[in-house]
Amino acid sequence: QVQLVESGGGLVQPGGSLRLSCAASGSIFSIGAMGWYRQAPGKQRELVAVVTSGGSANYADSVKGRFTISRDNAKNTVYLEMNSLKPEDTAVYYCNAVISPSWGRWVNYWGQGTQVTVSS
Repeated sequence: QVQLVESGGGLVQPGGSLRLSCAASGSIFSIGAMGWYRQAPGKQRELVAVVTSGGSANYADSVKGRFTISRDNAKNTVYLEMNSLKPEDTAVYYCNAVISPSWGRWVNYWGQGTQVTVSS
């Protein structure tokens, strides 16, 4: 069984910073891409950022220049550094990872979500 456990959400003022972490644990043979999505009330879940196993990253236009995704493959952990936060960044942030629990098999996993609220 594989689990993704997120941490680091909370309440922050506009212009502030937060760092999210997501650690994968359990029966893991290999991990492919890892990323962060978010879902604001009344809106669809959207991609925020994704990083490949080799470290290549892509970002949503709305967060480019403000957010940085990174990963520590030795710790099976992905991070999202969020700077210059805006009220429109308020959402539940979900960690996502494509994980191989055994050779030749790949499964898409989600974390439980962590709330990020940007408000004065």
